[in-house]
This record gives sequence, structure tokens and C-alpha cells, in this order.
Amino acid sequence: MVIIGAGPSGLLLGQLLSQTGIDSIVLEARSREYVEQRVRAGVLEHQSVEILDAAGVGARMRREGLLHQGIELQFSGAAHRIDFAALTGRGVMIYGQQEVIKDLVAARLASGQALHFDAAHVAVRDVASDAPSVEFTAAGLTHRVRCDFIAGCDGFHGICRPSIPASALTCYERSYPFAWLGILAEAPPASPELVYARHQRGFALLSMRSPHTTRLYLQCAPEEPLAQWPDERIWGELQTRLSRSDGFRLNEGPIQQKSVTPMRSFVVEPMQYGRLYLAGDAAHIVPPTGAKGMNLAIADVRVLARALAQFYRTGSTEALAGYSQACLRRVWKVQRFSWWMTMLLHRLEEAGGFDERRQIAELDYISSSRAAAQSLAENYVGLPLE
Repeated sequence: MVIIGAGPSGLLLGQLLSQTGIDSIVLEARSREYVEQRVRAGVLEHQSVEILDAAGVGARMRREGLLHQGIELQFSGAAHRIDFAALTGRGVMIYGQQEVIKDLVAARLASGQALHFDAAHVAVRDVASDAPSVEFTAAGLTHRVRCDFIAGCDGFHGICRPSIPASALTCYERSYPFAWLGILAEAPPASPELVYARHQRGFALLSMRSPHTTRLYLQCAPEEPLAQWPDERIWGELQTRLSRSDGFRLNEGPIQQKSVTPMRSFVVEPMQYGRLYLAGDAAHIVPPTGAKGMNLAIADVRVLARALAQFYRTGSTEALAGYSQACLRRVWKVQRFSWWMTMLLHRLEEAGGFDERRQIAELDYISSSRAAAQSLAENYVGLPLE
């Protein structure tokens, strides 16, 4: 098995296969430092935590991660808590994607199975045949590896999805007229749980990565030039959007990182072609409002790892043939939830007063109805894996 991409999906797939005695090679175009340091997602669903535990890479997560039993929805100057534990009996774990990757890289190296960073000129061949292969260059040497299967875990801009004939795929996409300006600040989080704020100036989110590091986001225009956002302006806008009548204030500190993230929804169907299987961002992108990107990638490779294990154990291709269908059922439910959260909380520039009033009414309904709050909670902590 050749796995292209050493993000959460690729590394976790390799770890799950290793546990069942299936050999694999993992190729990554970036450096180890890059993949271990890039700050991205940080919310793990309940079942994602269980999958990482079962994969043998959950010990540090359990020690250092932050278990959250709810979130706060903030609108009209007041915060309203959604109690996940009371509504679902489950919670979520705050643990950065880069930390998950560090744990998975360490496990991969300990296993002795191949992991090549800085792999260049990667190309997949003959994926529609029973004998696919992958070519790549590593440490100045060109290699060609024949394999049984290829896993495309190389992200939205990777080489795997474009290697499939366009006529074999259907792409569904939606772009949003706003983006997120995200910062990582050296400051203790001002709230013990995430705060999702709808404000007339735009959406804002208070998150965290540790007891000493705050992750914050604010709605901005797509492709917003970072030069227009000096630290003072960022803190001023965040304080305004996250202000409320009880005097709540953010803790400010040095900003370590800044970035602008465009918002899109994307799904490709099917998620497989011949002996090439797509997983994670190579197959789907969700807007980050619902905190689902890494969790969908984890769910994908759990399905794929079980299908591969069945093949090598019994010779049956039934589960492999059903991989895409099994994953897409969950993918579309998560797309729906992520779209809903996005449209609930962001300022819609061209919508006018009707949508503003509708958003506030819906937030009021969620915060005052157990049934509505439970629906949000069930989706946020993670729908059952099938």
C-alpha cells in the first residue's frame, strides 16, 4: 500500500494498517518540520478520540488535551451555553492537529515502516489496473513502487484527485463570500470553552490550543491582505465582536501567527477510482465553522482501513467497493451541519435585515429549546460512525 500525504488521514491510515500487519509506504511532499508545526484544526469529536486511542496514539492527547463538555453561543450581547454532556453524554477534545501529527509521526517511526518527507515528483500510474504503481524522488534518488492499492491523502491541492479522469468524477462546490482571519496568541483563554459569536460586524470565535495559548478567528473579506490587519486592529475588532453585557473581555498577548482561511464546501463523488482511494481533504472540504475537517478525515480512513483489512484477511473486495458510498453518507451530513453553522453565525452582506432577524431568531430558538440544542450538540460531538 502506498499512502500519499502525511497529514492526519495518511498517517492514521498507516498506523491502523500497521496494527493489522499490513505494510505501507507514506510519502509527503513537505518537510517533517512543516507538517508538525502547521497550526490548523483543533477540535476532536468523541469518536475521533476513541479511534486515536484504539490506534495507540492517544496517550499524550489524554494527558495534554482539553476535554470540553459544551460551547457557548453568543448573540445580542449575551452568551448561552450548549451543554453537550447533558444533551448527549459526550464531549469533544481540544488538541491541535499538529499535535496529532506529531504523535502519529512518532508512532510511524517507531514501527519501522517507511515514511518519506520532502518526496518530490510524485506520480501515480495504472490506478485502473490490478497493479498500480507510484513514482517519486527522495534524497536525490528516483523510485518506482508497485503496490496493491494507493491512498490519496494529499489534500485539496494534491496530485491524487487530478490523476483520476475528470469524466469519472462529479464535483460539488460552494464558495462563501467571506473568510476567517485567524490568530494564535500567547495569552490564556478568557473562556473555559469555545465561544461562537454572531455580531452585526461579523462572526468571531474564541478557541484555544492550551491553557496558555488562545486561538481566535474573525470574519473578514476573502483574500484579505494581512497588511491591513496590524495587531492593534485585530484585538480591537475581536474585543468588539466578543463583547457582551456582563463585561466579558479577552486576554490579549503577543500574536504568534496570522493567516486568512477562505471558506468553501467541496465534495467529489465517487471517492475511489480503480485502486486509488481518496480520503480527507483530497475528497472533501468543509467550512471550519463546524470543526469537522480533521474528524471527517479520521472517519474516512477508519472505513478504508477496515475494508483493506477485510481484503487481506479474506480476499473479499466487498467493503472496498463500498468505501465511497459508506464515507459519502457521513460526508454529506457533515456538509449540511457545517453549512448550517456557517449561515447561522456569519454576517451576510447582501442578505439585508430579514436574514439578520432570522439568524437571531434561530439562535434564540436553539438557546431556549432542548430539542434544538440537542440537535446541534449531537452533530458537534459527532454523529455515530456506521
